[in-house]
Amino acid sequence: MTQPPVATPNRAPDERIICALDVPTPAEAAALVERVQDAVGFYKIGLQLFAAGGMGLAHDLKAQGRKVFLDWKLHDIGATVEKATAGLAGSGCDLLTVHARPQVMAAARRGAEGSSLKVLGVTVLTSLTAEDLAADDHSLPPAELVELRVRQALDAGLDGVVSSPHEAARARALAGAAGRADFLVVTPGVRPVGAALDDQARAATPAAALQAGATHLVIGRPITAAADPRAAALGIAQDIALI
Repeated sequence: MTQPPVATPNRAPDERIICALDVPTPAEAAALVERVQDAVGFYKIGLQLFAAGGMGLAHDLKAQGRKVFLDWKLHDIGATVEKATAGLAGSGCDLLTVHARPQVMAAARRGAEGSSLKVLGVTVLTSLTAEDLAADDHSLPPAELVELRVRQALDAGLDGVVSSPHEAARARALAGAAGRADFLVVTPGVRPVGAALDDQARAATPAAALQAGATHLVIGRPITAAADPRAAALGIAQDIALI
């Protein structure tokens, strides 16, 4: 029988893997972190946890030396987004998402100025299909809309974007052409081979996403719903170790 991967002492987790804590309460999220142990060093706190007091969890994770991704997809008038981002800039968290609209991105960049908080523009949600975008009055298909928003994120001076793995290669190419080797491409919709797609319409495996140009992989249920979340995370890390 194949044994699950075992972490070596003082093993540094692969910080390209961001574990999505998509559970209802901070207590459940903290329990998941405890089960994952040393296999992951980067965690995503989304709107569900935000509504339940997720900033307390964020501070706890930072105190433990972990990285935190605030996936809150801010979208409001520029002044509000700028002030909200400035308020979060002192939290010590590492990543924050805003919707990839020019005014919103420019405001968030101003709010984060002088801090270590990196701002990402959410291009097109990975659950959306071309039919969904057409129903929402968008004339562009997903790939073209993502390209437009990546260009706008680069123009706004953002640190990166969130896009599906299917658009990661184009995002990386656009960033390279703009001289932004440091530009982050964070990809949700990542599913290991054989895993259920759940609500992801444009998914890919971890290896395929990284090979396409992603810098970070947001992975939720394949880790958090596994019988052994730590072993699941270590298995994914092993799969991408040579990429």
